[in-house]
Amino acid sequence: MKNNRREFIKKGASMAAALSVAGLSSCASSGTGNHAASTAGAPAEWPVIAGPDAPKMCLGCSSNATAAEMRKIKQLGVDHVLMGGPPIPWTVEGLRGIMDRFQAEGLTVINMMIGGHPKTIYGREGRDEEIKHIQDSLRAAGQAGLPVVEYNFYAHRLMAGYYGVEGRGGAGITAFDYARAADIPSDPEPQTAEMLWDNLTYFLNAVIPVAEEAGVRMALHPNDPPIPIAHGHEQIMARFEDWKRLISIVDSPANGMTYDCGVSRELGEDPLEVLEYLGSRDRINHMHYRNVIVETPYEKYQEVFMDEGQVNLFEVMRGVMKLGYKFGIYPEHPRALDYDKEHPAGVPDFYPNGGGYAAEAYNVAYTRAMMQAVGSLDGNGK
Repeated sequence: MKNNRREFIKKGASMAAALSVAGLSSCASSGTGNHAASTAGAPAEWPVIAGPDAPKMCLGCSSNATAAEMRKIKQLGVDHVLMGGPPIPWTVEGLRGIMDRFQAEGLTVINMMIGGHPKTIYGREGRDEEIKHIQDSLRAAGQAGLPVVEYNFYAHRLMAGYYGVEGRGGAGITAFDYARAADIPSDPEPQTAEMLWDNLTYFLNAVIPVAEEAGVRMALHPNDPPIPIAHGHEQIMARFEDWKRLISIVDSPANGMTYDCGVSRELGEDPLEVLEYLGSRDRINHMHYRNVIVETPYEKYQEVFMDEGQVNLFEVMRGVMKLGYKFGIYPEHPRALDYDKEHPAGVPDFYPNGGGYAAEAYNVAYTRAMMQAVGSLDGNGK
């Protein structure tokens, strides 16, 4: 299977679907429920239920979500949520107040995004105070039982290149074209890549030891869009080589990444090779699960429905489960469906032509099907 990885990626999700359906049909005809069981002639055991060491399906929501909004998440079979955290510094009481409210509705908060550190990103006066707030927040997260803290290190994220296009049946698709943002003016004091690397290194050396002591993992999301320059600032975390460099700065599982198979493909990389590199080193602390069609790596692509992109999501899921990854898997960026436009109470996506609750339900169902297919064929679903 490893020798065919690049061919799988090029053929896309249609090949993944054909492979998974063929495999499941074989199981059904032999009266077995997973690959391991079929060799022993054991009967199928359905449904395939993910065990404690499997990835945790999660959805994003507001920390102020109502009980009714939490109920909608539970109805999709999702037991974990992620969200933006409160202003720094976090406190144990503040985090527990949020987490306990979700727990009362059967939802576990698995990941919070931390922010409020622009001086740290740009290396400006006052960064040490920001870093102390983040250190205190990590200690609070550990005491509150929050396992993952996610963060960004953008020097001005370029949103101007995003636009909406129509997909199948008129559904909304998010597209990106770097050329559309060519006229965006530069900031007066742009950062070079090495300046940003110095700033990130300073930050990691200060916070990762604290995260280790607190029992918390940090997950840096790669730049998306993964462009070379935004508003005059050179970008880091926008290439696979950048990701390798990140995890080498402080050698610790607490210094990890958000593995995004869609962004991996946007770079022109093989998402399976990226997964193996990061996962085999235990440096994947969060995961985004989505699909894209790339015209020009780094610069021009579309974020599409899970079943029609260039990423073989079946093989990605298979690789994730073989690695024993057990943190959050977020089926993100739902597409814009007419139903959601007619019922705008659903949670809207941040990007142009993003979708709401119905589209999220589609993403969750697709992801769950991939998890069950892998668990059935490989015998590692429990």
